[in-house]
Order: sequence, then C-alpha cells, then structure tokens
Amino acid sequence: MSVESPLFWPAKFEGDTLFVLDETLLPEKIRYVKVKNVAQAVKVIRDMKTRAFGQFLVVLSAFLLVLASNKKSNDKVLVAQLEAAALALNKSRPTFPFAEVTSMVVGWAKKCLAEGVDVKSSLEKNIQGFLMAIRGRRLERVRKLAEALKSHASILTHCNVSGELAMAVAICKAEGKELKVFATETRPYFQGAKLTAWELRAVGVHITLVADNAVATLLSQGKVNAVVIGSDRNCANGDIANKIGSYQIAVVAKEFGVPVYVLTQPSKGIATGQDIPIEIRDEKELLVFQGRRIAPKGVKGFYPGFDVVFSELITQAIPINVQ
Repeated sequence: MSVESPLFWPAKFEGDTLFVLDETLLPEKIRYVKVKNVAQAVKVIRDMKTRAFGQFLVVLSAFLLVLASNKKSNDKVLVAQLEAAALALNKSRPTFPFAEVTSMVVGWAKKCLAEGVDVKSSLEKNIQGFLMAIRGRRLERVRKLAEALKSHASILTHCNVSGELAMAVAICKAEGKELKVFATETRPYFQGAKLTAWELRAVGVHITLVADNAVATLLSQGKVNAVVIGSDRNCANGDIANKIGSYQIAVVAKEFGVPVYVLTQPSKGIATGQDIPIEIRDEKELLVFQGRRIAPKGVKGFYPGFDVVFSELITQAIPINVQ
C-alpha cells in the first residue's frame, strides 16, 4: 500500500482527547481541533471542520469520549448518556445517515445492559474493533479503485472520499500507470482547490484545477475519460447523494459516454434518492468569503449541500461494507 494520505484517517486520540484535522485551514496550515465532549464533536461536524468520512470518525469517537468521561456512572445511567449523545449526533447534519451508526452503538450498549455485561469495557472494545475493520475495508476499496482506474488516462473528481483517490492514483503510479487528474474547485468551500489538489500533489500526481462550471467543456473535448466521486448517502435502489454539483457532472458524463465511478457505503435504510433529506446550508456560507460579503446587501443565497445522482447515471459503484 502507498503512503497514507493525511485525509484518509483525519481524527486520532491522544489520551482522552480527540484531535480532528481542521480541513478548512488546509493547505495553508495543518492544525488539529481538540474535541473533549459530544457538544464539541457536534460543533466540529456542523462547522465542516472535517468532511464525510472524518465526520463518521467523529461520530464513533464521540461515544468513546462519553465512555472516557463517565468513570463512575452505573451502566443504566451510562446507556442513557449514550442515547442522548446519539440524538445530538443524529441532528448534526440531516443528509448524513449517522443514525445507522449511532443506533448500532446504542444497540450494543443496551444488549450489554440486558445481559449484565460491563457496558463500558465491552462497548469500547466493539467500537475500536469496528473502526479497525472499517480501516481494513477502506484500504481494500483503495485497491479496487486503483484496479478500476488502470484502464484510464485522465479522470475528473468532485468531492471524492477523503484520502482514497490520492492513494489509489499513487498505487497506479507505482505500478507504472501515470494518471492525470482534474479536480473541480468544489465551491463554496473550495474543497477541490484546497484539499484534493493538496493531497494529490503530496503523492506526486499531475493535477489540474478546473472551475465548477467548466466541466461540460472539459468532457466535450475528450480531456477526461473517467469521473470519480464519493457518496454521503446511499439508497436501496443504487441512487446516491454527494456534494452539490455531482448530479450535473454525472448528467454531462452520460452525454459524452464517460464512465462514472462512485465510492459508496451500501445501505437499505432509504429507498430512493427522492427520499433523501437534502441539507440546506446557511446562506452566509455562499454570500460571505473569508469574512467579507461577496454579494450586494439584500441578495439572498440558496446553498443545498448535496444533490442526488440517480443509479442510471452511475457506471460502477465501488462499495465498502460498514456493517
């Protein structure tokens, strides 16, 4: 396996404190946010300090924070605290299926309580084991993505899963297959410009940044022969939700016969893309940049954080099983 991207696993424990890589400061600064309780975990998620997989790590780690801070609580009280934590985490971002993970953790805790097993030690072991399993499955998905990309010369990405694309492309390079990557700016946070470009350059990949509204021109000129995106919500019928702009890219790719690869987490928790609750972000995130308003006063903003890519637009889903 190639050198691991910092974005592959952007949260880590030191003692009883969780340190989360602040992706909003990259590439200018590499700084970690200290998270010591559930309220701080929720804030990190809502403030977009880390993206999809990082938020998933924060959710699971928040339960470990609850366990670490409750050294004297009896098991019944501890389970109630875990339930309260789950509720707060579930509300942090509506489009994300955090409830699928939090309900699993709370379910483990309740089972321990019912069977008279020590909740704290057993739950900590389960969560740590689950995280290690996810790590292994993510590395396997990196290998699968690298294999899929070997038949392509240049790819376009728009908000891929943290760390995985950079590592997959690095594998291709190590095996003698040079790939060119085009990354969208991914407005309004410029995640493509700040994060994707940064991590791809770190592994020595040829990277070109393109404006979000240049995708149709790029594909029509034959400069891209594959698209790679991530997914923040997955449906039983194969539809997915990803960063806003993914849908229009998939439509254009279909028009010009360019395959679309999606990194997914299979789930039957929601039937179709039309059932996905789309998070509408604060309009200030669109109207204000680095503390300065970029639109005249009185102008309103509309910023849905995600859009739906329907299954018929997806060439291949490359899954990871988190259950």
